[in-house]
Amino acid sequence: MTIDAHHHVWDLSVRDQDWLTGPGLRPLRRNFTVEDLRPEAAAAGVTRTVLVQTVTVPEETPEFLALAAAHDLIAGVVGWTDLTRPDVAEELARLRALPGGSHLKGIRHQVQGEPDPQWLLRPDVGRGLTALADAGLVYDLVVRAHQLPAATGAAESHPDLTFVLDHLGKPPIASGALEPWATAVRALAALPNTVCKLSGMVTEADPASWTVDDLRPYAETVLDAFGPDRLMFGSDWPVCVLAGTYGEVFDAATQLIAPADRTAVFETTAARVYGL
Repeated sequence: MTIDAHHHVWDLSVRDQDWLTGPGLRPLRRNFTVEDLRPEAAAAGVTRTVLVQTVTVPEETPEFLALAAAHDLIAGVVGWTDLTRPDVAEELARLRALPGGSHLKGIRHQVQGEPDPQWLLRPDVGRGLTALADAGLVYDLVVRAHQLPAATGAAESHPDLTFVLDHLGKPPIASGALEPWATAVRALAALPNTVCKLSGMVTEADPASWTVDDLRPYAETVLDAFGPDRLMFGSDWPVCVLAGTYGEVFDAATQLIAPADRTAVFETTAARVYGL
């Protein structure tokens, strides 16, 4: 298998993606379906994927589970539910009982949009994270670089829960700066229950002029910090099309990872972490 551990789909006739605002995101204001993804994935040799939530509404996750049940390409779903609800354990059980429920592998919340930089350390969120661990699910972290310390605190407080860092924690690739991001991401990686996705880099770089060499210092930082057995490839399609095609993103990741490490990064880490 070659696994793409991070992509999205959406249908604007079903639900608006309210984050798609401004002229810079105009190319994304159309439908992106599994059938659109399939030839792109096939051309890259990708045979399995993980579909990840985009909006914080309860209806999306059941829809994604049904998609996973209907399409062999989708091996797992990272959905959304309100971690602060008092009956979160019951809600997770309900989701797993739905059609396609066995494909639910994790939960994600748009922490990057939370105004409180300590959101992950709130007691009500902590109870939700405990419920995820009890359910055998993982937690995807979509955070900005300044939120990495709180993510590290949450991972330290929940050693039985695997935390998967999306998009390297959004380092400032366009600026070329490594710090303070690199120190913060190394602190997270020092915890054994953390994993990182090699994803989302091209849209943090200059979307019009990025090169593989622009991405390399950031990829090398997480490869050194997490090691290949805790690093997994994700295309972040279709968001990536703002800066490159699916094939260009896949080829860049291949160039950034040494041949000896590619089986881990493109297959076994994701298969193990998400139970694919």
